[in-house]
Amino acid sequence: MSSSLKPSQLTNYLKALALVGAATVTGKLFHPYTSQPSLIMFYLLAVVVAALKLGLRPAILTAFAGMLAFNYFFTPSRFSATFFDEEDLPTFLGLLTVSLVISKLVATAQQRADDLFEREAETACLYRLNRDLAAAFDQQALYAAVIRNAEASIAAQVAVFDTADQITAPAAASSGMVFTETELLTIYWSCKNGQRSISPADSHDQSESLACLPMFQASYCIGVLALRGSLPGSNSQRLVEGIIAQTTSALHRIELAHQAEQAQIISTRANFERALLNSISHDLRTPLASITGSLSTLREQQDRLPDASRRELLDSACSEATRLNKFVGNLLDMTRIEAGAIPLNLEPCDLQELIGCALTPLEQRIGTRPITFILPEELPLVTIDLVLMTQVLMNLLDNALKYSPQESDIRISAYLAPPWVVLEIADRGPGIPEQDLQRVFNKFYRIPIPEGAGGTGLGLSICKGFVEAHGGKIEAKNRTDGGLRMLIRLPLGERDHD
Repeated sequence: MSSSLKPSQLTNYLKALALVGAATVTGKLFHPYTSQPSLIMFYLLAVVVAALKLGLRPAILTAFAGMLAFNYFFTPSRFSATFFDEEDLPTFLGLLTVSLVISKLVATAQQRADDLFEREAETACLYRLNRDLAAAFDQQALYAAVIRNAEASIAAQVAVFDTADQITAPAAASSGMVFTETELLTIYWSCKNGQRSISPADSHDQSESLACLPMFQASYCIGVLALRGSLPGSNSQRLVEGIIAQTTSALHRIELAHQAEQAQIISTRANFERALLNSISHDLRTPLASITGSLSTLREQQDRLPDASRRELLDSACSEATRLNKFVGNLLDMTRIEAGAIPLNLEPCDLQELIGCALTPLEQRIGTRPITFILPEELPLVTIDLVLMTQVLMNLLDNALKYSPQESDIRISAYLAPPWVVLEIADRGPGIPEQDLQRVFNKFYRIPIPEGAGGTGLGLSICKGFVEAHGGKIEAKNRTDGGLRMLIRLPLGERDHD
């Protein structure tokens, strides 16, 4: 035996000789009760055991050693240096031939069984990986599944490097896995050249070497799978290649899904922009058409029209011009909000003054509508831009007047809820469906309740933008006894002027 034998191989050879010794002892016990040829079966049994448990080469050693032992202990020339008597030679050759054939057959069968077991384990590992990859919805979840399954099946530390990160740091890695500058350079080289490489360990322990395996999508390297602790040899090579193949396929699937999602978003956005443009065009053309029609009629038939008709046409033109002016103003306000260009002229203000400024322009619309005020005397001053907050309150009151019955009351109340001052406007209208309570603050979002109520869908969006510019919040809630509550929360304390 060569001195280069591994300890495990040397142990197997010693076990093979021990089997021959056990067969010899057993043969000695049965020798008085059986014939000489029958004792050969003990050595054949030792050969079978060696082939099953120790491998082919220890089994061959068992066959030769068994032949010599049988000749020495059980032939007529036993206990002598005389071997291979002419009459015993066929027995020896038969024993050797049968032993070698049995060794080969049993070792081949055992190897096939081992291969099948290994393939089964690989298949189970790849199945688990494929199941986890199918459930991954993004790259991070995918990489986590790869790390988890590779660690369990290869018994190594695993890291995945993505070209999106320029190979400067792993996209995902086993816990506690760190990389030296040399290893990072090796990984970068492997990715750039599309070739496998091994970064040698800094210590003498070769199990610390790092194997760098590039991952390809078509002919383009998209990343590197790095293994430390169990470099892929012949036994694990198929498994590693399967992991890489499934990983690249799953990455491609996620990329395609992302592209499809982006295409859907672009398509939806385009449809929304078309619908939005049509809506804005309609909202602009309707008052313009009414104004144009009224003025054209006045110009062409002013001498033939009675005074009442002329006043009616003028009132209609003025009303539509006011509506158009309001719509254009809302569009400009929305543009300022989205651009983040809302200069605030902040100053301490009494809430009663704010409410009065909002109610004054609406007096004609309010008419005899009952308005209930619940305003405690101890309310502190709030730091606000009076003009902007007046516009917010006017929009909310305008909606309350528009969407509630003519005879119903509107309640305006305020109270402290530190760190906020809350201003509430409540009406007796139909309210808002629960699923739409948040969406009513989106641009151009309208709820067709009640039937025939008009609007641009910008008012509440502007209110939200102005309130949030003050550091506050606005929300809508349905009243339990019917109606809608709009709550404005403004922060207490003074704020810096913008």
